[in-house]
Amino acid sequence: MNAPRTAAPGDTLELRYALRPRGGDDIVSNFSDPEPDTLTLGDGTLAPMLEQWLLDLPPGERHIFLLDPWQAFGESQADLVQTMPRTDLPADMTFEPDQLVEFAMPNGQTLAGRILEIGDDSLRIDFNHPLSGLCIEFEVEIVRIL
Repeated sequence: MNAPRTAAPGDTLELRYALRPRGGDDIVSNFSDPEPDTLTLGDGTLAPMLEQWLLDLPPGERHIFLLDPWQAFGESQADLVQTMPRTDLPADMTFEPDQLVEFAMPNGQTLAGRILEIGDDSLRIDFNHPLSGLCIEFEVEIVRIL
């Protein structure tokens, strides 16, 4: 009898997953969605640090991985907290503390930052991943390998 096929790099998967701070509420989950998400390992849809936990898993098993920051989104980096002059930001935008704002980069990509402080002439923005520095629960079930 053959062993069941397991997930490998480049595979396209139907996947159910949830991410939450360890012991906290879900930040994202598709377990209650009618259909699982479809993604290809290595296409950038899922963070590479999370993809590695899917490798060698067979379909139909639910797993919860308890990840330290270095195994998930890394530690918070002080150099990714930056002060930006208001003149660098669109004049018609309104800002609130804890708001997530996307910035267009010169190369066409976007970068998200969380507003920490709002001053008269500048804003302090954290460009770390919102889950960096946190211990994470990554709950996952591969529904099917396509």
